[in-house]
Order: sequence, then structure tokens, then C-alpha cells
Amino acid sequence: MPDADDPDPEDAVRDAIEQSRSGAPAVGAVVRDRFSADEVFQRIIAAADEEVTSGNRELFFSGLAAGFAISITVLLTASLTASTDGHPVLSALLYPLGFIYIIIGGYQLYTENTLPPVALTLERLTSIPALLRHWTIVLAGNFAGGAAGAVVLAWGGVFSPEAAAAAIHLGEHGVTTPWWNVFFKASFAGLIVAGVVWVEYASHDTISRLVVVYMAFLAIPIGGLFHVVTSFTEMLYVVFAGDLGLGTGLFEFILPVLLGNTLGGVVLVTIVNYFQTTEHRLESARFEGVDRQLSIREWALGGFAGRSYVSMIDTAEGTIRDDASYRVLVPIGNPRIESGVVDLACTLASERTPATVHAVHIVQTPEASVSYGHDQHERIIAESDDLMETVCETADSYGVPCKTSTIVSHRSFEEIFDTAARDRANLVVMGWGTDRPWGDARADRPLSELTSQLSSDVLVLKDGDHDVSRVLLPTAGGPPSDLSAEVARALRSTAGSDITLLHVVDGPDEREAGEQFLTDWATDHGLDDAVRTIDDSGDVEDAISRAAADHSLVLVGAAEEGLLSRLVTDSLYFDVVNEVDSSVLLAERPGGRTILERLLGRI
Repeated sequence: MPDADDPDPEDAVRDAIEQSRSGAPAVGAVVRDRFSADEVFQRIIAAADEEVTSGNRELFFSGLAAGFAISITVLLTASLTASTDGHPVLSALLYPLGFIYIIIGGYQLYTENTLPPVALTLERLTSIPALLRHWTIVLAGNFAGGAAGAVVLAWGGVFSPEAAAAAIHLGEHGVTTPWWNVFFKASFAGLIVAGVVWVEYASHDTISRLVVVYMAFLAIPIGGLFHVVTSFTEMLYVVFAGDLGLGTGLFEFILPVLLGNTLGGVVLVTIVNYFQTTEHRLESARFEGVDRQLSIREWALGGFAGRSYVSMIDTAEGTIRDDASYRVLVPIGNPRIESGVVDLACTLASERTPATVHAVHIVQTPEASVSYGHDQHERIIAESDDLMETVCETADSYGVPCKTSTIVSHRSFEEIFDTAARDRANLVVMGWGTDRPWGDARADRPLSELTSQLSSDVLVLKDGDHDVSRVLLPTAGGPPSDLSAEVARALRSTAGSDITLLHVVDGPDEREAGEQFLTDWATDHGLDDAVRTIDDSGDVEDAISRAAADHSLVLVGAAEEGLLSRLVTDSLYFDVVNEVDSSVLLAERPGGRTILERLLGRI
């Protein structure tokens, strides 16, 4: 029987297990509940991934809500300043309340929630243009919300006369402070706010976050420092009161505050905290380590040089890149139900020699925090590989070489076009519907821009199977109809499809000209044997709807604005696409864009 003073063997084992890599004991409550620098960095990367992949609308309105919440801080600070005769501590006690709403509520604030993407940019997982785009949208939302709050405070009768006078004093104080003093005071404020970000992600619970946020933001007014959104709201209040010019307030006060906050947050905290993490941080942030980073050109130029963002998991590296091969990219949302899309892609690829099919399983992550553990990544990829085996079997039955890969990302729709550009795909064949992750694609500028600078032909099979026995091809000419004709010829050759051409004219007087156009068009596109139909009703949608009743597949070309962008915005030019019982194949061919359009396009 062991002596009572001898240590318990189970305790000895537990103590041995609960040791850090350096050998320090981890049994203390404080140490056990503490994240390492690498773990904090990993949590920030996860949050940043959600932020940089958010759409313009989401970012702007989240920033708008944050900016309006700052008006609460302005209201309470001015009111307490008036009621406490400007006591330096008592007047500042409720200053942090607006920031608490913002941080706990998850709103986008330029100096707080926009700093995690800096870590993502430092790791070359997102580009500098993408970071600047994110900052610009959030800052615009913050300023718009702050302006709305200033309007309410100035003209809504919210302030007492004493509080109104205190608010004017607060706004004028910053303008009368020398430019460089404002800059350095704002730099310290940026340091404090960015430090809040790091400590917040090191916290385990909401109470800890509340304490950190309150104490940190209380230091800003007590230290006489400046926060850009608060200062902007205070400055606008003075402008609305008629005591200050807008240009003076912006350039002599807000600009140095903005620059100081940015410098303090990015240089003094983000970069310092970044370099204290280990060299293994990237491996925990992305699946394949440094091989998944952006190139220097992509990092500096974003979408102009290639990619602007690195998804969490992308096994597409090393896909077939034979320049002589016709490459067909097939995005798959659910491999179990998208056999029709795979069959169509393989049918078209079998008409090209040589040709390859690259099927990409795109898994869209939830908006909640995502596990970045290596084991979790391996499990996702293994499950995806099992599901994609049927795709390879289908391709083998057509005698077409096939490559499969997996992408896990907060984005879905954008990943399709990034992959197509990176793999130099000639054709993208994709399904559309609410059962695909990109079926609910957000109608934001990056998506609409993507669809107007396509790098390949695109076919979208909407709500259909692989019945291609009777094909209807409405045409009015143009590149999209040329693509539809290529598809029709391939289906006729491989599946023996019966092709019907449809051309709609504005009345009986134009029927003869319409017949001549359709005859010439059919000859030029190798469809002389197709049935030719002229409809003189002048109603394109109604004509397609009537003709589609006798066909299993309708080939529809893009409108002038681009058919894919209308899919994203749920405003298809042809409503008939959603009304016919047959399958619909939407075709779009890339169009030229000017240098100016590209410079103003997606980053």
C-alpha cells in the first residue's frame, strides 16, 4: 500500500500531460485558459477570412450600423460633460458604450473589425487591393452612420442646451489642436483599439471581452486621444450647428485622425503581434502552408495579376494544364444530384480532341467560426474525394480524362471564376438552383464584375436533367448565340439531338427578312438541317414559351448586359427561363472590356 505522502500515479500522469512544449506547467487555471500567440493569430485569421469575403452591401450596412452606434458615444459623452462640469473622468465613463455595442454585436468598425484582414494580407492570403477595398467600404459605412447620428443630434432636439454646448466644445477642440498633435494622439488611439482586437480574440467569454473593451476605450477620452469615427461625428455636429466649415473639419482634423489611427493600429500592434507568432502560423491558417500564398504580383495587384484571395482549402493545384487540351471546368455543389451537369460537360468535351474535364467540389463554409485544424481539413477532403468518385466514373464512360479537386471557402460563386481563370479553362459548365451553394449568390459589385469579365465560355444548366433529344435554340445573332450553336452541333453529333432554330420578328412584314436571316445564320453555323421557325408576334418571351412546350432543352444566349450577372441579381432578361417545363441551358461568351473598365473592376 503506497504511503499517504506519495504522489498519486494518476496525478503524476495528468501533470505530465498538462505541460506546454517548453515544459512550463499548465495545471494553473490562468495558464490553462490562455491562448498562445499562435492560437490567437489563428482565431484572427478565421475572423478575417469571413470579413474579406463579405459582400459590399453587407460590409457597408454593417459599417453604417457601427457608425450610427458611435452617435451613442457622442451623445453620452456630451451629456456627461455638461452634467459634471467637464470632469475629465466622470464625463468619460459612458464613452465606451457605443463601442461595446459594435464589438459585441459584430458590426464593422474601421479601427477595430478591419484590422484582422491586415494579418491575412501580411500572410499573403489576400491582396493589398482587396484590403483597401474592404477598408474603403467599411469606412464609408462608418462615416455615413456617423453623419446620420450627427443629423439626429443636431436637429432632433436630443441634447439639452448645456449638452449641445458641450458637444460643440468637443468638436471644436479637435479642430483647434495642431495637426501633428492630432496625428500622434490618434496613433496612440489606434494602438489601443488594435490591442483590443488582439486581446478580444484571446478571451474565452463575453464578460472578459466587455471588461477589455470598456477599459480600453475609456482610455481614449481620459488620455485626450482621438478616434476617427467618433471625431467625424463630433465634427459634423459642429458643422451642422454652423460653427465650422466641412472642408476645414475634414482636412485639418479628420484626415490626421484617420492616418494616425491607421498607423497606430497597423504598424504598432498588428505587425508587432504578427511577428511574435511562430513560423508554423501559416500552416495552421491554410491547408498547404506557404504553397498556398499569393505571388508577389497577385499580392500587390490583386485580380489584375491573377488571384486576390486564397481560399481555406484548394486542392486544385497541379490540375491538368496541357495547353493543347480543351479544358472544361465543372463546379459541383452536391455530387449526388448533379449528374446532368457532368453528363453535359463530358458530352461537350468528347467532341474535342484532346480535352480534359476538371470537376471542382465547392464547399461553402458557414458564416460561423471555422475550424482550421489539419485533421478537420483532411476529413473534408477525404469525404469530398469519396463523393466525387462518381464524377470520374461518368467521365471514364465518355472516354474523357478527368481531374477532381476540392475548394472550401466562404465564397462560392467567385471561386468558380477564379478557378477558371487560374486553370485557363475554355468552358465552364455549371448547374443553377437553390440546391447549389452559389444559387444564393450575393448581388454585390465583385460578383457582377466577375460576370462581366469572363475568362471562358460559360454554360449554366438550370433546373434540368440530361434529356437533350429535342433542343430549341432561339437566336437573334451575336457571340452568345454562336456558343449556343456550338453546343447544338455537339449535341447533334454525340447524342443525335433534333435541333429547332427560332427567330422572333416584330410583325408579318418582317417575316421574309427573318427567314432569310435564319437561313443564313443556320448555314454559317453548320445547322442547315435544323428545323427553322419564324415567330412574328414580336414577343420574344412568349414565343420561346410556346415553342419550348415541345422541346426537352432550351438554349438561351446572354442579353447585352450579360446573362450571368442577371442570374446573380435574380433579374433575368427572359422570365420564361423560370416558367418553361423543359431544361434551360444559358450560354454566355466573354466580351471585351476597356482598360478603364478593368481598372474600375473587381480587385
